[in-house]
Amino acid sequence: MKITVFLGGTSSERDVSLVSGLRISEALRTRGHEVTLVDPATGAIDAAGERALRENASRVKTAPPTLEALAALSGSSDAGMLPTLAALPAVRDADVVFLALHGGQGEDGTVQALLDMAGVRYTGSGHLASALAMDKDLSKILFRAAGVRTADWIMVGESGMGSGHDSRLPTADSLPFALPVVVKPSKQGSTVGLTVVKERDQLGPAIVEALKYDDEVMIEAFVAGREFTVGILGGDAFPVGEIIPKHEIYDYECKYTPGMAREVFPADLPAEVAAEMQRQARLAFAALKLGGCARIDFRMTSDFTPYCLEANTLPGMTELSLIPQGAAAAGMGFAELCERIARLGCHSDRGGN
Repeated sequence: MKITVFLGGTSSERDVSLVSGLRISEALRTRGHEVTLVDPATGAIDAAGERALRENASRVKTAPPTLEALAALSGSSDAGMLPTLAALPAVRDADVVFLALHGGQGEDGTVQALLDMAGVRYTGSGHLASALAMDKDLSKILFRAAGVRTADWIMVGESGMGSGHDSRLPTADSLPFALPVVVKPSKQGSTVGLTVVKERDQLGPAIVEALKYDDEVMIEAFVAGREFTVGILGGDAFPVGEIIPKHEIYDYECKYTPGMAREVFPADLPAEVAAEMQRQARLAFAALKLGGCARIDFRMTSDFTPYCLEANTLPGMTELSLIPQGAAAAGMGFAELCERIARLGCHSDRGGN
């Protein structure tokens, strides 16, 4: 197949995307596919540009790029290149575009909608499903409607619109649930802008920090317990994995720094508990109308009750990422996983979703 890999972009997860995309392209070439790279922030990448990327982006840095550095990439946003992406020969002539973008307009449905309008096939979920999954508030509403357990939450931010929203910044006393809470941007990934608030005076600064990355912020009841993940490929669930981070939560540093987290695949769980978590993951996948490959994350209390945190429609594919580990636990190598994702995208009939 002729496969064009989208990587980079200008979201706060750019570094993760570069490492994911380079690893995916290498794996697909080992399967005999013709692979081209495109960065939505800068355009098509030639052989020299790819060599330079491989020299400079071999590993994700321990902190995300600054907002100033991201803005400098292409003026202020991906929008500079986006309107012309589908016209690039590397995109127009591809059998499928492999989306290795994370966060921002690469994962929120914007790129997907452009490719849909151009009639270009691509991996992962369609534009509607991508937008739903990126919006943590809407995701949790749909999770509950589908019978997927998720922690209580409220939304605050600039819009002040919709059920459960409030445009004023709350105080700890005004919350409908007790501390600790998790404060995070509603439409962001890789725990960027996320804070676990344990003290009353930490709440305001945590909201202000999250508002740097989005105009809406979720305040969610903290679920004490163990952290798990379930990969879904084409509707089938991979073995459950447990994440044991060095920090209290699986934050950016723990995700992308070797030795900062231990992942156990398959997780040490009773068979019936693992099966229930896989069932909840499949329900979440269906509730958001997801497609291709996705990752559903959970925290589980001491009485083995799982709470769904979120769905990731374009999960990381670095050496430390969870989807490749889940696939390996199912007996699937990384190159085979990438090829399976590409073939699902090549044959996908999204019907506008």
